[in-house]
Amino acid sequence: METNMLDQEKMNAYIAILREELLLATGCTEPVAIAYAAARLRDLLGAVPERVKAEVSGNILKNVKSVVVPNTGGLRGINAAVAAGVIAGDAGKVLQVISSIPEEMHGTIKSYTDEIPIDVSCMETPHLLDIRLTGQAGEKEAVVRIADRHSNIVYEEKNGQILLDRPPEISEEDSICDRSLLNVKDILEFADKVDIGLISSMLDDQIRFNSAIAEEGLKSDWGANIGSVLLADFGGDIKNEAKAYAAAGSDARMGGCELPVVILSGSGNQGITASVPVIRYARHIGAEKEQLYRALLVSDLVTIHQKTGIGRLSAYCGAVSAGCGAGAGIAYLFGGDYEVVAHTIVNALAIISGTICDGAKPSCAAKIAASVEAGIVGYHMYMHEQQFRGGDGIVAKGVENTIVNIGRLASQGMYQTDRTILNIMTGR
Repeated sequence: METNMLDQEKMNAYIAILREELLLATGCTEPVAIAYAAARLRDLLGAVPERVKAEVSGNILKNVKSVVVPNTGGLRGINAAVAAGVIAGDAGKVLQVISSIPEEMHGTIKSYTDEIPIDVSCMETPHLLDIRLTGQAGEKEAVVRIADRHSNIVYEEKNGQILLDRPPEISEEDSICDRSLLNVKDILEFADKVDIGLISSMLDDQIRFNSAIAEEGLKSDWGANIGSVLLADFGGDIKNEAKAYAAAGSDARMGGCELPVVILSGSGNQGITASVPVIRYARHIGAEKEQLYRALLVSDLVTIHQKTGIGRLSAYCGAVSAGCGAGAGIAYLFGGDYEVVAHTIVNALAIISGTICDGAKPSCAAKIAASVEAGIVGYHMYMHEQQFRGGDGIVAKGVENTIVNIGRLASQGMYQTDRTILNIMTGR
């Protein structure tokens, strides 16, 4: 797709997109969204609910079922997320709602899951991200619904009185910055020209927090310890290090690590995958801080660009988009121009697209390692004058056309795959 030079209006839009996307969150974002709704439910009731009905979309059920909820003493699943939110959540912190729960509250949270009826069901809804909690305390009843985005409350009700009713189709999801403005050529121009001072604080957080959880994933016993396995058996060269550190961050996050992460496309795993490999490469080559900042912009925005046609939740593994984004960021870090970055993306997508998302859990770390590998291989292929060409499977001529094809594959072609995965996971 040919575009005009990036004007100031588009530059501002790109900055606004980054501000909407690069958010700090503690815990996997799907259980955190439930905890946020639960904390808000308690606030509406003015009391801890004595009964909770949790109706969630299939993708929420899939992504919460097996993941450890931070600050709960190792509890997993929807019941744990509800309990953490109603017992000790701070709704004012939004996606950090359960970040400050003291250890002495873990027993109370566990008792709540054991003693309080929490009725969980999968509801039919056109919204992939949909959470509706109904709670009772004595004669009082309240309802809270989140849809489309992890912090987007669209409905609140108390004792039959509707306090907020914003249909999802005209909710915040549609008022956020227009992602259709994104394209690879403009992303690179933006990374080249933007005043780094306007977004450096966000990128500093991404570097600091995402590096910290990667380090923790390698230091301690988390999940399947994919990062540690990679370093132990495949050595410490930079290509393996980039994969290992990203995987380790995911292992810690999926294992319930209480360290926060700067997310991307609503996902901590994608935030880690898009940033940590680029950070490791920058340190390896001794890149200047500004060079790292600009490479992270490429990785972040290329990831978001791919996700625009896919949606926040899908049967298509989001780590694939972020791994390809990391490959683009690494290519840029080494001085790659539009041709290099575009071919890196296309090559990587041809290698790894089709990896399924079957929920948040330890195997996410292994998928992240594979996705980062694809991004790195995609870059090295082009540096050796090798590429996948238009007409090779889902690859089209031009990076933008290939990205469109990936969006179709994920949103249309994998729709039934998503339902089948959910049926398998729920034993239907």
